[in-house]
Amino acid sequence: MRKRSTPKIVVLIPALNEEKSIGRVLDALPRDFQLQIIVADNGSSDRTAAVAREHGARVVYEPRRGYGWACLAAMAEAESWTPDIAVFLDADYSDYPEDLHQVVRPILQDEADLVIGSRVLGRREKGALLPQARFGNWLATRLIRMIWGFGYTDLGPFRAIRWSALLALDMQDKTYGWTVEMQIKALKHGLRVQEVPVRYRKRIGKSKVTGTISGTVKAGIVILWTIFRFGMQKAQNRFAPPKPGRPLEFSPD
Repeated sequence: MRKRSTPKIVVLIPALNEEKSIGRVLDALPRDFQLQIIVADNGSSDRTAAVAREHGARVVYEPRRGYGWACLAAMAEAESWTPDIAVFLDADYSDYPEDLHQVVRPILQDEADLVIGSRVLGRREKGALLPQARFGNWLATRLIRMIWGFGYTDLGPFRAIRWSALLALDMQDKTYGWTVEMQIKALKHGLRVQEVPVRYRKRIGKSKVTGTISGTVKAGIVILWTIFRFGMQKAQNRFAPPKPGRPLEFSPD
């Protein structure tokens, strides 16, 4: 594929009842890129969709609750625009959208295919990353290192990936396992992965995951099951006879 002088970047933002924060997220995004911004309204009962449109985003509706469902709906909406890079960003204003520059830079410089914005490596407002989230990150990343040998520090939602690589990963998870599925599949398929430090602050409103005991438990179960499921596949493939096939292909531009 011919390289473009100005890469097209699509920003995909899953959102559920984030009317108080979504406008601030959209206004803080840098405008020195060729951006397409898509908000996936995941069944909000407030004015999230209306506020997103008022601040210049395209809105797609996905009533089936789940982070993965919202991400897949946003991807489907973006496909006709044929972007070069996809950026995933939360709608709660906990990330700094201004950090988009450092998240996409390794891809623009052809040094990476997937870039994770690490809240662990970056500056965090006190109390922004709750203890249960910190422990969950620690456990998940240690398991990934044990099985796949790559030392992630975070399952951070602020991330960038080449669009062609994202499509080739064939993402399947519909709920809490989306981020860890992407990070494991990237390693399985040999993508060049980097982490960059990003800033993190207390979100606006209450988290649907770490803000409740039930959300924390459900997310933890799904994330751990996703890691073990792919780990078991890796173990099975290690002892299975080789099968003919083609490697994962994607355009590096």
